[in-house]
Amino acid sequence: MSFPDLSGEIARLAPELRGRVSANEPLAPYTWFRVGGPAQILFMPADEADLAYFLSRLPREIPVNVIGLGSNLIVRDGGVAGVVIRLSAKGFGDITVEDGHRLRVGAAVPDVKAARMAAEAGIDGLAFFRGIPGAIGGALRMNAGAHGGETKDTMIAARGVDRDGAIRVFTNDLMGYSYRHSSAPESVIFTQALFQGRPGEPGEILSEMDRITAAREASQPIREKTGGSTFKNPEGDKAWRLIDAAGCRGLVLGDAQVSEMHCNFLINRGGATAADIENLGETVRRRVRETSGVDLHWEIRRIGVA
Repeated sequence: MSFPDLSGEIARLAPELRGRVSANEPLAPYTWFRVGGPAQILFMPADEADLAYFLSRLPREIPVNVIGLGSNLIVRDGGVAGVVIRLSAKGFGDITVEDGHRLRVGAAVPDVKAARMAAEAGIDGLAFFRGIPGAIGGALRMNAGAHGGETKDTMIAARGVDRDGAIRVFTNDLMGYSYRHSSAPESVIFTQALFQGRPGEPGEILSEMDRITAAREASQPIREKTGGSTFKNPEGDKAWRLIDAAGCRGLVLGDAQVSEMHCNFLINRGGATAADIENLGETVRRRVRETSGVDLHWEIRRIGVA
């Protein structure tokens, strides 16, 4: 499907825009699942000031979605109406080591790159980011965590732009963090964050990151077209255990499959549609509910129209 072209209207409303605007841009190449329809408008801002200018000129009735590296995302087959914003490494990919074992990181920086920069600078406490397949912006939004660490453990403050184009700063307390959740306003697009680490020996931190890498490769289908962990762990239990107990390991719908290696991962075997993947996830949820009485909640974000 294609949407009405809004690019001319955007050029009229924001004539000084410096970022890239494209109409009906396919989004599948920007997601790890490699599925989904187009964005009515895909906007890649040049930098934070360009993003703020764009949002200040964009009519409020036009919906806005933000995507990062696309690892924790299903774009539905009908595409996404309104504007999809993707922050690029060029405009939002800076990393700066600051005094006091602190690291300032742009929202488009991959989590693994932030972990490695911290390690090389002798900043301990951020190695867990090696196990998260996404970018810092997404980690801020969902309190991403792995291997005993969460974003909330090290984040001092996050900076972003709200729907009116105003710059906002959120301290850790203002983020309202809980398990895989932040209560910061959904309209805020995070652009950077400051993290606090502790003194460490680079070799030891890098060795810990190697252990995390080996653990992921041994237990997760990281070389497949997948979106990472599909469902949040219910309190006191593990989503994978409930899925396995419901007999869903290896379950196939269309060309989507529950991973046999780790059954909290869904896989596109090559020809799956977004509907295949989402419907498979809903089938898993139903079977878990029937067998254990537990209602699993999606960790993967789903946007767009079917």
